[in-house]
Amino acid sequence: MSDDANNQELPQHEGLEARIAAAIAPALGGMGYELVRVLIQGKERPTVQVMADRADGSLINVKDCEAISHAVGAVLDVDDPFPGVWNLEVSSAGIDRPLTRTKDWVRFTSQVATVELNVPQEGRRRFRGRILSADENEVRLKLDEGAEVTLPRGNIRRAKLVLTDELIAATAQPEPEDADGEVAPKKAPKRWRPPSERN
Repeated sequence: MSDDANNQELPQHEGLEARIAAAIAPALGGMGYELVRVLIQGKERPTVQVMADRADGSLINVKDCEAISHAVGAVLDVDDPFPGVWNLEVSSAGIDRPLTRTKDWVRFTSQVATVELNVPQEGRRRFRGRILSADENEVRLKLDEGAEVTLPRGNIRRAKLVLTDELIAATAQPEPEDADGEVAPKKAPKRWRPPSERN
């Protein structure tokens, strides 16, 4: 496993999501992927949603989702974070992706994002604006109404890019070709589930 795989920045999570992120990130890094987000939904039969990128920046396809699913499943079978039955979903980050790491904020400087805070700031929890700058501690936005605001990263509950024509143009990639010379699908499936969970 490369040093880059060991040293990749983890998404900002808390509790069980942080534990799962820490457990699966090294395996994904060693396979050439980067973990973008872990989200747990449901209680009686929880679903673990894993969102990932290819480290080389190319688009994730169905085979990637299958590989990630097998790797994550193997790690979590050992880590055993849930007492009962659970489901696993794997997806690509997509264009209007969540912003969970410093590198995501920096990469998409000048794009529009929405931010929801844990604790209100200036009397509000939700902000929408253009990303001016970011580091590991804070994010600066120019709000739609014109003012600028600095938000502590530790107080951000969730943040994501807003799908705009500008963002689509900025993230457009040439259509990759597979080994047989055929053009690969333009979009990865929104979510991939193991066949056993599709009933």
